[in-house]
Amino acid sequence: MTYKIKNIFIYLTMLISMVSCVSSKPTTYFNNASDTLLVHNALKNSTNHKALTIQKNDILNISISSLNQDASAIFNTTNNYVFTSSTSSGSNTQLSGYLVNEDGMIHLPILGNIKAIGLTKNELTNSIKQIIIEKRLLMDPIVNIRHVNYEVTVLGEVGKPSVISVPNENISLLKAIGLAGDITIYGRKDNVLLIRESDEIKQIKYIDLNSKDFLQSPYYYLQPNDIIYVESNKNKVASVGRGTRLLPVFLSGLSVVILLVDRVFYQ
Repeated sequence: MTYKIKNIFIYLTMLISMVSCVSSKPTTYFNNASDTLLVHNALKNSTNHKALTIQKNDILNISISSLNQDASAIFNTTNNYVFTSSTSSGSNTQLSGYLVNEDGMIHLPILGNIKAIGLTKNELTNSIKQIIIEKRLLMDPIVNIRHVNYEVTVLGEVGKPSVISVPNENISLLKAIGLAGDITIYGRKDNVLLIRESDEIKQIKYIDLNSKDFLQSPYYYLQPNDIIYVESNKNKVASVGRGTRLLPVFLSGLSVVILLVDRVFYQ
């Protein structure tokens, strides 16, 4: 009986080894990086981080003020578009602003239709100020503009796939991935897909987060409505496929073991 039990133990060990044989090779960010100094201005002046232009369907929160609060109040009576934004924590926030319509215009109280598409926030700010001054509506007007619908989407092999709202209008790809729960052990860091749409042109870029060169890449900072997708690595594909293939083998082996145990202990 001892000999039979020993054979059963060996058989079980072989089955467990076949099923659980999955590579656990670690993956890291910037594995070829060394001590260095990166100039922040170089990142700010990259082609990606230049001043963004206003696009169709952007939602802009616009406030107009001056020393005369009563005279300024009429310009802030309404932001005519309200929508709900989701954060990475799962909470919802209601935000309001002026929608840039299909003609590229926004409609402001008293001022009427103003062209916004193709302008930066500073250019639109100056345009609104100039109209107010020319019409002698306010003295020394102060105009503040914010993108309300500044969002990025992170999908794929991350802890919490999310649509992330960016209230400060500035976010790096690394921070977006961090807010989405980081890349899982099954995600590829060397082939992260970035999809960007601007001026009705879609741009597709594959980014290697294992490379230190990414820190000075024009894609270090994200733009509104960017989509990030982290694909699965070979380990996950292999583990899923191996589990599917070995499940029948494991069940058959388990049946044999049960029969052997039954014969050993009940003969």
